[in-house]
Amino acid sequence: MPSVESTSAVSRAGIATSATGERHIPSSVRPDGSVRKEIRVRPGYRPPEDVELYKNRTAEGFRNRGKVGVPGAENLKKEEDPSKSSVAANKNAKRREARKKAAAEKEEEIPAESADPAEPAEPAKPVDPEAEKEKEAKKLVKKLRQARELKDKKEKGEGLLPEQFQKVIKISELVNQLEKLGFDAQGEKKPAET
Repeated sequence: MPSVESTSAVSRAGIATSATGERHIPSSVRPDGSVRKEIRVRPGYRPPEDVELYKNRTAEGFRNRGKVGVPGAENLKKEEDPSKSSVAANKNAKRREARKKAAAEKEEEIPAESADPAEPAEPAKPVDPEAEKEKEAKKLVKKLRQARELKDKKEKGEGLLPEQFQKVIKISELVNQLEKLGFDAQGEKKPAET
C-alpha cells in the first residue's frame, strides 16, 4: 500500500494522489471506532464530484443580473474624487458659480437703486381696465363660437361627447357674461349709453 504521507493533492471526492502517481481513497476511522481500508482508484477514473460542470456564460449572466449591478458602474464609484471629475462636470460647476455671483451682484445693485426715493426700482405697468375687458371678451367670444359650432353639429345629427354637450348648454351663460362686460354676442363693443 502507498503511504499517506506522500500524498500531494486531495480531490473533492477525497481521492489522494501519491508521489508515484497512484490514486487512492485513504483509510479512515468510522464513528463506532472501526477502521475503513484504503481503496485503490483505477487510473483514468473521475468520480462525479470531481467532474467540473459546464457553465454557460449567458445563462450565468442572466441568473446574476440583479446581483451584479450596472456594467461599468464600478469605475464610476472610484471617480468620485472631485479633482478627477470630467471636463463637462468642471464646466457645469463653473457655470453654477458664475450664476451665483451674478445673482449676488444683482441683489446688491437693486437696493442701491431703490435707495433713491424719487425713482422706483422697477416702474409698475399701469393696468388698463378696458384692455383687460377686451381680453376677457375675446376669450368669451372664442368659447361662444366653439359652442355654436358644436350646436350646429348636434342639429345635423352628429353625436357629441358629454363635455361638448356641456359647452352647448352654456351658450346663454357666455352671452350674459359678454353683456356684463359691455359687448354684444359677436364680440363688438356696445355703444356707450348716455
